[in-house]
Amino acid sequence: MKKLLILSLSTFLLTAASWAQSCTPGANYVDSTYGVWPDTTQNLPPALVNVAYSTDVNFKVPATVTAELDATGQFVGSPIQGFTVTGLTGLPSGYNYGCNITSCTYAGGANGCANIYGTTATAGTYPITIDVTATVLVTLFPGLPPTPVTQSVSFPGYKIIVGSAGVIEGIINPISVSPNPANSSITVNGITSAMNASEIVLTNVEGKTIERRTVSANTNLTFDLNGLNAGIYFIHVSHANGVETVKFMKN
Repeated sequence: MKKLLILSLSTFLLTAASWAQSCTPGANYVDSTYGVWPDTTQNLPPALVNVAYSTDVNFKVPATVTAELDATGQFVGSPIQGFTVTGLTGLPSGYNYGCNITSCTYAGGANGCANIYGTTATAGTYPITIDVTATVLVTLFPGLPPTPVTQSVSFPGYKIIVGSAGVIEGIINPISVSPNPANSSITVNGITSAMNASEIVLTNVEGKTIERRTVSANTNLTFDLNGLNAGIYFIHVSHANGVETVKFMKN
């Protein structure tokens, strides 16, 4: 059940209000190395307009920096002193969030949970971006004590789709990428006529556009990955209800 650190960061939800729903970390995830449940493939449950929403997310923070967090590799293996989520953008109007720890600050290796809750009258697809401050203990010079290094990072990935019952039924099956991880090519699956998709964009982890396609029909599209470096990439599908983002890895 290991998932990428980028995904696990998406679950650290900030600023628990006094009226937030409570949650208890699931015992099934304690023995995991790190991860978040559900992940961005399963994603967050859809919501209905003017209907109360509540969902729990379980997570575990890795104890050391992974290659998924540090693309440069300079801090990989360094102990993680702690993470604090400093912002969560993209929630529908009327939604809020709360961690099982009020401060939403977790030590490396800790597990916890968060609850997303609220009611909104505005339909749409809401991409979620998490702003995180991570403190890593880095040995800058041999023989000296490790130095705390703080770095701010933003992570996309999760989304909440809010709509009427008919809209939700039309787009409930998520867009996916296969295979994932990939070697030479990927196929974007799950595009339906109900989505009225218009464009698909392939970007790297820095947000640089690598390829852009116009969608002329509800058909699966294949992207050639030959020539791309190994790493994390994103597929962005623009459709009538917003933009859906799917993350994948190239070996």
